[in-house]
Amino acid sequence: MELEKELGDRRRKRSIQVVFIVFMGLLIFFTLFSNTLQSLTLPKVRTEKLVNGSLLFTLEGSGMVQPFAETRLSNPAGWKVQTILVKEGDRVKKGQKLIIYDSKSAERELEDELTNLDKQKIELQNVQDQFILSTTEGDEFKIRAASRNIETRKLDLGMQERKINELRDRLTSQQEMNAPFNGIINKLNAIEGVITAGEPDVLISNSSLGYRLDISVDSTILSSLGISIGEKIEVKVHTVAERDQQQIRMIDGTIDEVANTQPRTQSTSVEEAGPTQTIEQKTLRIKVIDSDLRGGEKAEFKLEKRSNQEGLVISNTTIHQDRDGLFVYKIDEQRGALGNIFVTRKVRIQSSETNGKETMIKAESLYKDDLIIMESSEPLQEGNRVRF
Repeated sequence: MELEKELGDRRRKRSIQVVFIVFMGLLIFFTLFSNTLQSLTLPKVRTEKLVNGSLLFTLEGSGMVQPFAETRLSNPAGWKVQTILVKEGDRVKKGQKLIIYDSKSAERELEDELTNLDKQKIELQNVQDQFILSTTEGDEFKIRAASRNIETRKLDLGMQERKINELRDRLTSQQEMNAPFNGIINKLNAIEGVITAGEPDVLISNSSLGYRLDISVDSTILSSLGISIGEKIEVKVHTVAERDQQQIRMIDGTIDEVANTQPRTQSTSVEEAGPTQTIEQKTLRIKVIDSDLRGGEKAEFKLEKRSNQEGLVISNTTIHQDRDGLFVYKIDEQRGALGNIFVTRKVRIQSSETNGKETMIKAESLYKDDLIIMESSEPLQEGNRVRF
């Protein structure tokens, strides 16, 4: 009996020891890892470090190369098109024949007027004969009448000759259409055997004046880049070579004009629901001259330049806005006996310059290498604890 009682006491002591050890282990575990377990329920954030530097401004755009000067050639006489000697895309030289018109009606009109001239000459001879007869008869009244009739006939002859010369000039100048300069045929509206109505017969570009690429850009970017008229810029042009194969060529262009254009609107806040503001726009006209260009080619360019100022630079995704202005969430690290904790702090900032992706800011309580929250799994407020 005493042996069984002793064995029972040993079992109870061993059980108490095991329970005590487990209890102490759990106590130590929760004491050491409670901060870690709690952190699993905190909002998860992604951050970036504040850096000190300059902003990289990038100006890029694309469009179609268009003739710098294009002339519309029409047929003012309204004659039918007889023969077309060129096709779209042809390069032509100054004075080269482009179209021959059917001028038969004008030729017939000229022949009729020449016949009228001959008749007037004959009538003049008859009046002159009457003048001679009146002189022989000595009738002063008939002499003066015949003299006036001769002068009238001469005036009519002069008018007829001028009319004939005008018809000849018209026939010579309008019988065919010639190229006014060295250029490229951009479009042909003329059709053989038809009178072109409403549209010019030929659209021709002056190749010697070059081509243009018009791009709409924000005026602030132009100002930051310091773009000025006459500045050189490299343009990438997609040209069509033989067998319709595309080739890429780099052509030197020149900033020819910077003009105002219709402004655009966008949200003033990084948040999509923010108010809108008007952004001034400029049209950047780039002039390119190259003998292989025809117009209509796709072109693009890219210009990069760093800002003259330096300061704290952050991504635009870190910036928020409320009624009081712009702010960011900074991470404050607080040390503790059981580990460090990370707390959000709202910091007011001022924007000095932006390139659309990054912003140079000013703030009294922000420094290089500070951690700024870019995005969070949950909405944040001042003083929230977070995890990375």
